[in-house]
Amino acid sequence: MSTVNQMKCACPKCLCIVSLEDAIKKEGKHYCSEGCAEGHQTIKGCGHNGCGC
Repeated sequence: MSTVNQMKCACPKCLCIVSLEDAIKKEGKHYCSEGCAEGHQTIKGCGHNGCGC
């Protein structure tokens, strides 16, 4: 049996894979950055290279 410890950021436009340990958790979903977690209302993008969210 294996344990899942990484998953895609919950932001629909984000391409990042996030560690569950380091993720920002909001409403039961896992995000790679504050920008993604707040739905990009005040923060554009996630700041990770190569990601266009």
